[in-house]
Amino acid sequence: MRAVLLIALLGGSAVTAAEPKPPNVLWICADDLAAYPLGCYGNKLARTPNIDALAKSGVRFDRAYCTSPVCTASRQSFLTGRYPRSLGVTQLKTVLPDGTPTLATMLKAAGYDTASVGKMHFNSQLKHGFDVRIDAPDHRKALAARRPQPLPAGEVQPKWQPFKDHARTWLNSAALPFGATDADMPGTFYATKAAEYLAAKREKPFFLMVSFYEPHSPFHFPVEFRSKFDPKEFAVPKVSAEDDWHIPAIFRDLTDAEKRGITAAYFTSVEYLDRNIGTVLKALKEAKREEDTLVVLTGDHGYMLGHHGRFEKHCCYEPAVRAPLIFRVPGLTKPGTHSASLATFVDVVPTILTLCEQKVPDSVQGKDMTALLAGVTDHRDYVFLEYSENEEAAVVTTEWKLIYTTGRRKREDGYETGKPLPGRVVQLFDLKNDPDETTNLAAKPEHAKRVEKLTATLAGHLTNTAREPKLIPKTDDVHARLEHLLQPRDVK
Repeated sequence: MRAVLLIALLGGSAVTAAEPKPPNVLWICADDLAAYPLGCYGNKLARTPNIDALAKSGVRFDRAYCTSPVCTASRQSFLTGRYPRSLGVTQLKTVLPDGTPTLATMLKAAGYDTASVGKMHFNSQLKHGFDVRIDAPDHRKALAARRPQPLPAGEVQPKWQPFKDHARTWLNSAALPFGATDADMPGTFYATKAAEYLAAKREKPFFLMVSFYEPHSPFHFPVEFRSKFDPKEFAVPKVSAEDDWHIPAIFRDLTDAEKRGITAAYFTSVEYLDRNIGTVLKALKEAKREEDTLVVLTGDHGYMLGHHGRFEKHCCYEPAVRAPLIFRVPGLTKPGTHSASLATFVDVVPTILTLCEQKVPDSVQGKDMTALLAGVTDHRDYVFLEYSENEEAAVVTTEWKLIYTTGRRKREDGYETGKPLPGRVVQLFDLKNDPDETTNLAAKPEHAKRVEKLTATLAGHLTNTAREPKLIPKTDDVHARLEHLLQPRDVK
């Protein structure tokens, strides 16, 4: 980052100095990676030395949220700096429209080389500003060009058939490895390709996005990682009475042993992910690019391992929507620091653009975090979440969370409860005193004004970011507006 920007942030005066080149950008993303299973976020069972080392060298955000707990909506939101509903991408299968400005197109226009390696979830073959795009077809081609290594004896994962097989099978409760050696795994391939990209000589600055499929179910890891964790090490989260009304039917008959096995499989996949992230970071160091490259690490959203009786995301509870966010910006971030300020992934694009000294387009809805990275100020009063498939949204403050669900939509994502639709449900949680969200306070008279204010705040946000504001009912009935605003309205 340029010295002038740093001096201004820290309240000093500019001095005459040679202008260095714009920084390179390395953004590492992991699919379904929550914050709580990582060592740097306090988990004693985690084996994540490379992610932990990155956190120690930069700033770790302890309250970073996705904008939506589903892959496509979250990813296209943080890659464009726009909210899912404004973008028109809230559903898993929605295609990001051609011509939509992404961080890659913005930096490419500024003279950057751009590349993506791994999962992007564009739901198309479009490149969206990336000069180079490497994904699953490239891995399959590489495997076809040589003979895969033979597997040692031992059971491996069956074909992944979510919702067709029992949850114990497609969630890998037996903690089985994927049917491949380390050398033949997709994750290893992506890490190697990213390392090759970083090792190459180039004149222009680069933006490289490395997006791993791990630890998404069925929690892939190679045969060499078999039995890394004993399922008995893990406790099964308690389920409160508040959870029963919306536990998906597919999870209700999982045994405690199966739940522990699923968790062991997830933690093993995270360990494998961490090893591959280490490969990428080592390549950056060996290329002697650490001092001119800003590094960002995120999950795309969180994941629940038995929390609230669920093994998924697709809701607004904390384990599903909080994910790691780590920034390392040479010359700006202080190593080993952390922030408890509210942050959201929609803020990453404007922050990177500012650090690269590029103009932030008016279409970007996120808020620049550069001053926050320098430790100067707080950032947000509210964070907003939305999950269109369940007509569900939430607003989060430093101490409170309100979740609003219309309760009238029959879910088509596989996580239906098997019970009648409940109608409108409003939940209020005291995150300071009830971080596990076990007690809904929304009906308590002493919280009536708080519920009213937060409901209005949520409706205001959804109104201000609506893709089609002309369709919003002109009414003072906040519930009527929310019921309209929360309907899925993706681009076609």
